Amino acid sequence: MKTYKYEAFTAVIEEQIRNGILQSGDKLPSIRNIKERYNLSISSVQNGFEYLMIKGLVESSPRSGYFVVEKRDENIPEIKTKLSEVVRDEAFMKNIALTSKRISESSSFNTTVPGDLLIPQKLILRTMQEVIRKKGAALLRYYPSNGLEELRKQITKQMGIYGCRFNPDELIITDGALQALTIALSSVTKAGDIVAVDSPCVFSILEVIANLEVKVIEIPVHYRSGFDTDYFRKVCAENDIRALIVTPNFHNPTGIMMSDDTKKEVLAIAEDHQVCIIENEMYSDLYFEEKRPSSIKSFDEKGWVMTYSSFSKTLAPGIRLGWLYAGRFYAKAERAKFVLGRSVSPLYQELILKLLQENSYERHLRSFRKKLNQQANLLLEVLRRSFPEGSYFHRPQGGYSIWAQMPENMDIKKLYQYCEEHKVLFTPGNTFSFTDKYDDHFRVVFAERITPESLHLLEQAGIKAREFM
Repeated sequence: MKTYKYEAFTAVIEEQIRNGILQSGDKLPSIRNIKERYNLSISSVQNGFEYLMIKGLVESSPRSGYFVVEKRDENIPEIKTKLSEVVRDEAFMKNIALTSKRISESSSFNTTVPGDLLIPQKLILRTMQEVIRKKGAALLRYYPSNGLEELRKQITKQMGIYGCRFNPDELIITDGALQALTIALSSVTKAGDIVAVDSPCVFSILEVIANLEVKVIEIPVHYRSGFDTDYFRKVCAENDIRALIVTPNFHNPTGIMMSDDTKKEVLAIAEDHQVCIIENEMYSDLYFEEKRPSSIKSFDEKGWVMTYSSFSKTLAPGIRLGWLYAGRFYAKAERAKFVLGRSVSPLYQELILKLLQENSYERHLRSFRKKLNQQANLLLEVLRRSFPEGSYFHRPQGGYSIWAQMPENMDIKKLYQYCEEHKVLFTPGNTFSFTDKYDDHFRVVFAERITPESLHLLEQAGIKAREFM
């Protein structure tokens, strides 16, 4: 992975902040001082300080220099969401426009895919051209139904770095993440079976559940630990749960990351009751901290976890290529995949293979994560400053989403009406559940390029929200 000259001093400052040597509000050495101490150019030092500011560690004061950011009390709610234990099988028919409609770059905060200006267009198109020149007419033929062997090996190698032991022969290349989820769920359930799902839950997953005609019990996510393991244990003891669908890292829509202890506990409960865990890994590459978070699969010794992911969230939404590690469930998953489509696009398979082999994907991710982190911090600052007292906006550690909760005494319908009239698109909380528990919540997505106009629109929405108390 590429290194930067400024890391010579930024790594020292980060370490000193983590160890408490540098405290909130402490002034940092001047640009000139660091330039001389580390034998760097002024531009390298300035780039280093910009990097620290993007990470939210340092702030600049005009004519005064750079200072360690003062820590703010996040006021993370301690109250756990209480959901009634009801098995539901009704179809989830809600307007898909709430999660995919896009009006303009500056006013769309509802679509969890990278915006046009964040997509690495030159890299993707240049690599596509190279693939087409090299492979020619071979790209017009069927590829193996389970995917290109070299691509499966490359994904296996990459996931092995993160602690997941995959057999490439048990991995299936899919036409996106939703197909992977559909294959996984249809491999372990039939119509009328009961599955558990984290709640709130993204619209597309609920649609897959409804279309497969399985019943569902929602398990609340928690701001601190990431998941209500006590409730999951109770549900498993009282029902024949066939599968748990869960997004442990940078959960959509909340942005919450499940702790490692919680991941292990969820796995232990699933093993005790022989419940298959279907793990969504789509957002794990979009981490803001020092390293990629662990997956539940990395703790799996008995083979109860199926894991799936996609490149549409990290590269471009039009690249319909995902993967599913089916493990012990491979035989049924392979048949389900064949029924849904003989072969995934050869061009996309060769494109992703080349990006992975040449490390271009990792280089892109490094830049992409910085932009997302910066945008999350910008939006959080405006949201927290502008919306009514008593609002809560959860700070994500990665991914695309900020989960907002409004005060109980605010008329949320009037806020949505104002936003619709002024073409400011959030996704209402009731989109993410079969219940009405999230009516006073909404999701804000920071995947589009944030502009001064974006921030102004958000600020005006917050000011209006104060009037609707």
